[in-house]
Amino acid sequence: MNSTLHFRHALVTGASSGIGRAIARRLVEDGVHVFAVGRDKDALDALAAEGGVTPVTLDLRDPSLLHDVFETHEIDVVVNNAGLLPAVVKFDACSLDDIDSMIDVNLRAPLRLAHMALEGMIRRRRGHLFFIGSSAGRFPHPNTAVYGATKAAISLFCDSLRCDLLGSRVRVTEIAPGRVQTNLYRTALGEQLASEKLYDAYRSIQPADIAELISTALRLPESVDVSRLEVFPTDQAPGGSQIVPNTP
Repeated sequence: MNSTLHFRHALVTGASSGIGRAIARRLVEDGVHVFAVGRDKDALDALAAEGGVTPVTLDLRDPSLLHDVFETHEIDVVVNNAGLLPAVVKFDACSLDDIDSMIDVNLRAPLRLAHMALEGMIRRRRGHLFFIGSSAGRFPHPNTAVYGATKAAISLFCDSLRCDLLGSRVRVTEIAPGRVQTNLYRTALGEQLASEKLYDAYRSIQPADIAELISTALRLPESVDVSRLEVFPTDQAPGGSQIVPNTP
């Protein structure tokens, strides 16, 4: 029997594509039923058609609709993966709407979801909260000041939350990756520029790699909590701007 089967239900945000989709599929392989949250209904329906997934289509700027999921199901794994980076620009060129959206999706929504999830987790004395952070929240990156600030806040929140949960048997894990090949920068820079500037010449982390880390953390004995995983492409230094092209 798979060692993660004592976790029966998980909720994964940003599951329409990229890291979230890979995590949802990996958890299903581990025998966990996944509530896949995202904005793209067609993509979520396609994911659900593969089995083991209940699609939940909503905008995380208002996550209140997820109350019913937590009230009617024992959600023991929550993966706060959804992230927003509307543009890669200097702070003074960042629109106020983009600032608000990043705070809403990258910070406010994960905190509210954790708050919803913890009532049941603490009562049942089991559960695992995951937060997909970023190297941008651990080290300064140019032209991503607000995004980095939200991810830095998530990182410190995880540390403080872990203190609050001592003795509850609820685990908290932050995963702070470097460059992952997803739609995040494609949205901010456009498909062609993102490929040329960030991906074509480099070896990036793949979404499945992050999903494997989550599966591994869940398989560990409940007495072991992987508090933070900083993971980078082999060719990227933690500072973020130091990355070299892939060479044979």
